[in-house]
Amino acid sequence: MAYVLQVDFKMDGPFGNEMAEAFSDLAKSINSEEGFIWKIWTESPETNEAGGIYLFETEAAAEKYLAMHTERLAGFGIPAVNGKVFAVNEALTKINKGPVE
Repeated sequence: MAYVLQVDFKMDGPFGNEMAEAFSDLAKSINSEEGFIWKIWTESPETNEAGGIYLFETEAAAEKYLAMHTERLAGFGIPAVNGKVFAVNEALTKINKGPVE
């Protein structure tokens, strides 16, 4: 069973192409995290929020990443991080074309 990690936090930017340039090395490093499958990056310049939706192989891997990422974001000056881990209902997700494999 796969697990989704949803993370969001307040951030003053950058957003869009500037965000892509600023965080490309970070994005590449996420690929080597234990149990990582994929990530969708999220942003809202209008509300100064950013985050992501991640898919991990196990709940333990998702929880471990959330703890590490929360600590890393605190080091970037982002003290409040919202993070939740959910089990994926793969049968229903496949009906709706969700990439869970």
